[in-house]
Formats: sequence, structure tokens, C-alpha cells
Amino acid sequence: MDAAAAAGTDSYPNYNDDEALFALFLREHTILTQASADDAADSDLDDDDLLLEPTAEGKTLVRKISCFTPHLQRVKNRQPYFGVDGLVDGSRTYIIEVPLSELVAWDAVRGIELAQRAAGNAMRYHELFCRVIDSILDSMDDTSNTAGGRGGNNAAAAAVARDSIDVLLEQRRAQQEARREEQAAAQAANGGLDDVNGPLGGGGLENDAAVVGGNNAAGGTGATEDLPPLLMRRYELRILPLQRPGNFPPFDKQYRDSASSPYRHNNTGAAGGKEQQGESSTSDNAIEGVSLRQIRSRALGHLVTLRGMVVRSSDVKPACVVATYTCDACGCEIYQVVSTKREFLPQRLCPSEECRRQTKGGDTLHLQTRGSKFVKFQELKLQELPSQVPMGHVPRSMSVHCRGELTRLASPGDIVTIDGVFLPQRVAESGYRAMKAGLVATTFLEAQSVLVHKKSYDESGNGHLSEEERAKLDKQIDEIAHGDDPVGTLASAIAPEIFGHEDIKRALLLMLVGGCTRKLPDGMRIRGDINICLMGDPGVAKSQLLKHVASIAPRGVYTTGKGSSGVGLTAAITKDVTTGELALEGGALVLADRGICAIDEFDKMDESDRTAIHEVMEQQTVSVAKAGIVATLNARAAVLAAANPLYGRYNRRKSLSENVNLPNSLLSRFDLMFLILDVADVDRDMALARHVTFVHQNEGTDAKKSDGGADMIPMDEDEDEDDFGENEQEEENDQPAVSANVLREYITRARRHQPVVPADVAPYIVEAYVSLRSQGTPTGKQNKNGDQTVMTARQLLSILRLSQALARLRFSDYVAREDVDEAIRLTHMSKSSLTDHDDGGPGDQSSSKRKWGGEDVTSRIFNIIRDYSTSSRSQRIELKLVEAMVLRKGFTEQQLKQCLEEYQSLDIIQMNSTGTHIDLLSGE
Repeated sequence: MDAAAAAGTDSYPNYNDDEALFALFLREHTILTQASADDAADSDLDDDDLLLEPTAEGKTLVRKISCFTPHLQRVKNRQPYFGVDGLVDGSRTYIIEVPLSELVAWDAVRGIELAQRAAGNAMRYHELFCRVIDSILDSMDDTSNTAGGRGGNNAAAAAVARDSIDVLLEQRRAQQEARREEQAAAQAANGGLDDVNGPLGGGGLENDAAVVGGNNAAGGTGATEDLPPLLMRRYELRILPLQRPGNFPPFDKQYRDSASSPYRHNNTGAAGGKEQQGESSTSDNAIEGVSLRQIRSRALGHLVTLRGMVVRSSDVKPACVVATYTCDACGCEIYQVVSTKREFLPQRLCPSEECRRQTKGGDTLHLQTRGSKFVKFQELKLQELPSQVPMGHVPRSMSVHCRGELTRLASPGDIVTIDGVFLPQRVAESGYRAMKAGLVATTFLEAQSVLVHKKSYDESGNGHLSEEERAKLDKQIDEIAHGDDPVGTLASAIAPEIFGHEDIKRALLLMLVGGCTRKLPDGMRIRGDINICLMGDPGVAKSQLLKHVASIAPRGVYTTGKGSSGVGLTAAITKDVTTGELALEGGALVLADRGICAIDEFDKMDESDRTAIHEVMEQQTVSVAKAGIVATLNARAAVLAAANPLYGRYNRRKSLSENVNLPNSLLSRFDLMFLILDVADVDRDMALARHVTFVHQNEGTDAKKSDGGADMIPMDEDEDEDDFGENEQEEENDQPAVSANVLREYITRARRHQPVVPADVAPYIVEAYVSLRSQGTPTGKQNKNGDQTVMTARQLLSILRLSQALARLRFSDYVAREDVDEAIRLTHMSKSSLTDHDDGGPGDQSSSKRKWGGEDVTSRIFNIIRDYSTSSRSQRIELKLVEAMVLRKGFTEQQLKQCLEEYQSLDIIQMNSTGTHIDLLSGE
């Protein structure tokens, strides 16, 4: 046997040698932690323990400490951790992480070989590592009494360390010792003879392994009198793949910026001991995860890393890992390990010697739930991301089994990266399903680590950055926040390849930031999410805007109206595979909770399916009463919808509801509605064509930013006077390019503020609302197209939400008048796009100026000033008052400045010397 084992060393591992090697690793391995000033002044520390590591700022003092020994001693002493991220304070469940990269860092030759074998046969080495840890813990002495525990009281520490399980285990060991003594005495009385098989002669079919194997059941699946090690383990062992750092003690304090660190080249997932969240900025990230369709049969039993979206999660229920039986005949306790099975056949025959002699095959074992061991179990359904699915294919899904502290980490809608063991599983162990399935088996993933990406904007996703990268990010955010137009700078980062639509991009930015959700003392909830509807002709980049916003949002779900049913948007009743019970499965709106749900082709939805959105857009809940299940699910999502005209192109002679076939009750729930028309305009078409060809030539707009936009200058100058209510592209070209990561971090920090309306701004909002309400429409006429463009109480709440979002972008806790003016301007822009050109057709438009009632922008601004002068009977008007009136009408400050300069040159108006008042000359 030894020769055969020696001959096959190259092919088969020697598990005994691997056990000894891993035990040596646990005792010898050290990690680096950042040392404090007290550590440097401590004379007891050796010179080898204190090291200087060069960094970008200079040199950092680090300390070399033992990695696993103090942690295992703490497990032995039952001393809980406090203040550790991811662990409940005082929890008695200990997590022991074994990153395979630490094995490589410990020994470059033996460690990497052991790491490769552990990654290729993960479940076998998981049990092997557990046996080594059990032996080390048994050899350790309990030092909790000498250490004094957490509070320093020895007696209290000893009392806290012991619990009911310890007492039960002591009683079991005492009973086993007494039973062994009785068996030894009986055997000595019989002259040393013992009937191995007993009267059953090898046992029945139900319990072959238990009877034949006796106390050493074959494969560990039968009943045995010995206490299984799994029953007494108080820790969870997790094997992490290469380049995956540990997050729990002792790795939470590990210094990973060292040149000798195994995570040095992978700062995106290792710095600071934080989980990786958000998009990775490193192209050579080795732990990003692969899609489900890239996992092949050769990966069975291996440690793999998958990336996908959680579409369903089951309830957390107890799963039996060790079943304990009590024998009615002899009174002994029998144990059965069932940790690797979903179903198991309960044992019937007692394997003890006494029962095998006295009983004749009767059922004497009864399952005792109190003495069994249960762990938390949750099943996740992981689905491929839309970007991972090839064209024309259906997304694949896989079951993920989470146990212990890995449960309740992910919820439906989360994008996760899961490290686990890829294993096969029979469809059913027994019964009709097993007979019907035959030899067909399915696969699942036994989770070892769950990393959640893009949880929400309330949780920063840049914890993985190094100090230098974080300082650079802070500098970029400060430059944007203190710039001339931070809103315009950030809005330019939304779909930069799409030409124009500046106000729409501003509105989408405000939707990403959102307003403040208010919960009143009486339980009423006022939503803070902003809903936007984009309507217009085909080919105006509505779908591109939707997809880009859904990709930026932390939880963005993109769907189409025709391909989504009411059940698919809200919630469906499904049958749980494991328990067979009816359960609720959330739809697109529920999956987008605390995110954005982008619905394309909104007008093509069936009326019965569209009614399910009414409740979501205002109350932000989904009420379900189906199949005996009455529940209310949270759907706190901002709805971004895109609709096409009913007759192909927008007909200006018909009302808005007639064009898009949407009821007014649904349109009134949108905070902003933009109508995007494809109007023939020579200058604008020329500028658009230049932009599109430039993007295709340079594969993006980054080259335009770096070159100064020389090719775009003629286009921008032409657009100066053409775009009513839009910022010039020339200003946009002067702004620095903002990446998606900077945009996400800026919005994350902005959402931490909860701005309120101060007492001096509240009357200003009331006055503005009453003024807008009296006007009805921007033209001052009665609205003939329906009520969807009339200022209502919902529009007042919309102005408040937009103002709060603008205040958040300024990192302010108070709403200013400028925020209210910009919110009213955006509201005017959305309404003017709906009412503009209603009296004429495409032939009435000028190619160089956008008309409204036959007047250009400058004339309309002057008419506002002159009308106010006539109504107030005063020739002198304060400039601040003029700015407020003009901005409320949807004009910009630059358009007002051009108007004043033009009419000053004509000697129609005159500015005083201090620049605070405007005088209308009597000649006009």
C-alpha cells in the first residue's frame, strides 16, 4: 500500500501530509498591521516585528503579528468580537477565513501547491482544514479565566463562556464513557469475544452502513455513537479563492499596501478590509467573477467565482446538519451527519451492541430535535446579467446555497459576486420526483463568500480605493462642487455621446439624486423620488437615455412595456421548489426598490397592466391579494418612462393624451414630462450630424474633451441662438470630463444631506406657486389640450422635490431661492415642450430661431419686463426681481443678459450705475 501510494504521489495528493502542512501554516503564518506610536515605543517588541514600508506619502510603520493563533485562542475562550463590520456584537458564531493567497504568501512553493489542490477539491479540503482546526483547538488551554474576559471578572467570564450546549456535551461524554466501561466489562466477562454483526447478520436494507460499520459507519453517513466533530464546532470555515482578501478578524486590520502583500496589484478588492462594491476600475482584476455560461463540467468540485443578479431569495430556515436519535431499548444517543444532503432517510436501527443482541429488527430510534444541530439556510437564485447574455439567448440561472452567517446578505435585485464550490445535486433523493428524473442531476453553488455590489447610493462604493486614489477622488469632487455650474458639469456625464438634451440630462441627474422622503408622525409618507416621462418622435435617443441611467443607478432595472405584464412589473405568485409552498416573487418595480425602474415603450402596455403602476408612482407600494396571500411590498423606485406617439410621429393638432394614448391620471403622477420632437432644422441637423460622425470616428467623446473640442466650435456657435432653454455646448466643452465613478460618488455624498425649506424661502415658494397656478399655461391662455399641463398640487410637490435635489447637489441642508428658481425653470421647460408649436405646423418654424407666438427669445423677455412695468406703474424695476420673473418663465440668465445688452444698445432700457435697477425710457 505504501509503495502504491508513493508511486501515485504525482497524481493523487497525500492528505496526511496536507494536514500537517496546513497545521504548520496556521501556527507560523504572520500578517502585517499598521503599528501605532505605542507599539513603536514598546521595547519588548523585536526589531523583526516592526517594519518600515514605503508608501506614496513616505514611510509607514507596520507591525508583524501572528495571524491565526490569537484568533483560534479567542474561539477557544468563547470571547466574542465587538465593533467588527459584518458581525453582530457579542455573537458566539466565529468565522475563520482561509484566503488561499495567504498560503502563497506563506510559502511560495508548498503553499501554492496546497492552494491549487484546495481550489480543485474544495469540499474535501474544507473538511480537512476543519479537522486540523479542531485538533489545534483541542490542544489549546482555555485562558478566559486568566484573561478576565471582556469585563475583567473571572467568574463572570467563565459563566458567560459556558452555555447549555456545553453542559449537554459534557453529559453526553460522561454517558459515552460509562457505556464504554460497561461494554469493556461485558466483553471481559465473555472471554474477550464479541459478535460483530449481532443477531441481524449485517442489518437490514434500511440501515446497512450503520449495522455493518458499527460505530465507524462507512462514509460518515450512517448512525454512530461517537460525537461527530461537526456537532461541537462553534465556527464557520470559509475558503476564499486567490486574490480574495479576508474581511473578518484577523484580516480586518491587515495592512495591504505593502510591496510583499499578495493583494498589492489588486487594490480594487483589498484595501481597508472592505467588500468590493460598485464597478471595478482595474482591467486586470482577477476576482471580478465570470458569467454562469462560462462554468463547465470540468469545474465540478472546484472553487469558482460567479457574478450575476439575485432574482429570488427564499426564507431563512433551519437546516439539519447533525441528526440525533434516542434509542428506546438501550437509552443511548445515536448521531447521523447529514450536512451535505437536502434530504435524508432517518435511521431506524440502533447500532449499539446491546440492541443488536436483544432486539430483532424493531424500530427503536426516534429523532430528537433538541439534541440535533441546525444551521441557518437560505437558497438564492442567481441569474446572468443582461450584459453577459449573448444576442438571442435566454439568461441562465443557478441555485446558490448560503449557510450560517452568509444568509440575509443579498436580496432580490442585488448584483453580487459569489465565491463557492460548484457541485452536482440530484433532483430528488427519493419519491416520484427521483424516479421521474432518473439519472439527470442539476448543479448548485455552495457559497463561501458573498460580495454585494451597488447596494444603494446611501452606502459608498469606494471603500476599496487606496488613500492616494481616495484623495484624488475627493479633489475632483471638490472641484466640481465649487465650480461655476456643478449641475451642468455632472449632467454632461450622463450619456455624453448623445447630442443636446441639456435640460433633460439635468432632470435625469436630479432624478438620480432625488428629493427627501418625509415620514410624518401620523404615519403618512411623502415620496421623495422623482418620476420623469420622455415622449417624442422615434430616433431622438430616448431608449439610450433610459439604458444609461439604469446603468448608473445602484439598482437599475430596464424593461419594455410590451414585453412586461402587470405581474412581471409588480409581483407574481410562485411555488417554492424546496418547500412546495406558495411564495411571492417580486417583479421589476419591486426589484428596483430604492433605485430606478426604466420602462421603455410605456404607451404600448396593456391597460390592465398599466393600472398596476398607479399605486407605485404615488404610494410606492405594491398591494397583492392573490391565492390567499394578502401582502404589501415596498416599491420605492423612481419611474423613468419613455413613450412614442400613437401615430408614428407627434401630431401637434391633437392633445398629449391623444398622441401617446395615456390617461391624464397617470400623466399627472410624473414630476416632469418632456416632449422631444424631430423638427427639420438645417443648423441643428448639421450640428447633430457632425457630433454623431465625430463620436464614430473617435469611439467616444473623450477625444473631444482632450482636444478642446475644436471640431465642435462652429456647431456650438450656431447653437447659441437656436436652442431655447438649453445651455450652450461651448460651455460644456470647457467643463472637465466627469467619469461614471466620480458621478456615483458625488451623488452618494449628496444623498447624505436632508435639506429642509427655511422659513424665509417658504413664502417665496407659495407666491411662485400661486402665480404659476393663476397663469395656467406659459401663454396665459386656457389649456385646450387637457389637464395634464395645468399646474396642480402635485406640481407643487414636484417643485419641492426638485429644489431639494438641487440643494443636495450643493451639499447643503437648506433649500435656497436659486434652487426654487431652477426647479420652476425645469418645470416650465417641460410644460413649454408640451405646449410649444400647438398653433402651427412644421412649416411655420424658422430655421434660425425658435418661435412662440411669432416672437423670438429676446422679444419675449422684454415683453415680460414691459408687462410688469405696466402693471406696477413704475418705470424702474429691481434687477433681482427681473431675474426671478425671467427664470420662472423658463429662460436662462445668459438669455436675459443678451436681452438687456441688446435693448441697452437701442436706448430702450437703461441700467443704473450700480447695476441693481433697470429703467425703461419713456420713449418706448
